[in-house]
Amino acid sequence: MKKLYVKKLKDNTILPKQQTEGSVGYDLSACLEQDVIINADETHLISTGFAIALEPKHAAFIYARSGLGIKQGIIPANCVGVIDSDYRGEVMVGLRNTSKVPFTVKHGDRIAQLVIVKCETPDIIESENLDDTERGAGGFGSTG
Repeated sequence: MKKLYVKKLKDNTILPKQQTEGSVGYDLSACLEQDVIINADETHLISTGFAIALEPKHAAFIYARSGLGIKQGIIPANCVGVIDSDYRGEVMVGLRNTSKVPFTVKHGDRIAQLVIVKCETPDIIESENLDDTERGAGGFGSTG
């Protein structure tokens, strides 16, 4: 995917932006008319003010900004948001305050990051047997 088409839905929208040439994520900024206070253990849906057009077989994933998550306890409410290639509505970010103190989101604050990935969607085939592997059904902690 060489281009991402972005439609501004509001006049004060800030488009997604890579902060460095090597960044795989695009910072998402809050698009707000007034500040939003997220109290401890609360979740709020925050506007970005734009919609995107992904190519087929691509998805966009919304991840936490490490500084907000680690330093402030502000993380995406659903851990990782998924935007499918056929969605054309506004990109929204559900933010959860896991800290003990209120957090204020202001217009223009960088609130999350968007990562675009090419995805496979194979046909699902029910099977009575699966091929054997060295690990087999060993789950959490099975490799030491």
